[in-house]
Amino acid sequence: MIVSLFPVNAIWVNSYHHVAIWAQDLEALKAFYCTLFGGQANERYHNQAKQFSSYFVRFEGGASLELMHTPILFPADLSLPHPLQGLAHIAFSLGSVEAVDKMTARLKLLKGAEVKHLDGPRWTGDGYYESTFLDPEGNRLELTI
Repeated sequence: MIVSLFPVNAIWVNSYHHVAIWAQDLEALKAFYCTLFGGQANERYHNQAKQFSSYFVRFEGGASLELMHTPILFPADLSLPHPLQGLAHIAFSLGSVEAVDKMTARLKLLKGAEVKHLDGPRWTGDGYYESTFLDPEGNRLELTI
């Protein structure tokens, strides 16, 4: 059980930012969500050094998906801590760089089984400021602006 360590000056999630999905066929998955659900995709982002590509697909109501691909994708093996297929992470918008930094510092204090810090805070190659953690069940969380 997690007891709030910071009852005063709490940092609140402004909104869900996006859900990310690993894709074997990035173009086909983009077409599926754009054609059948009316999403609008950005230009394809590609990081040559990491062999990583992605699209953000945004929907009229404000929801968005990040569709991601890397050549090392393999069928989901649930025994692995982070299978590269299906749900990749859930991102929460905190509203500012300062809020991401503060929440990162707070979560880092929860060492042990409750939370595990993975990376950040940092600016990504496609312009996002983020920090990543695992929740108590091992789900990957991103904190972003």
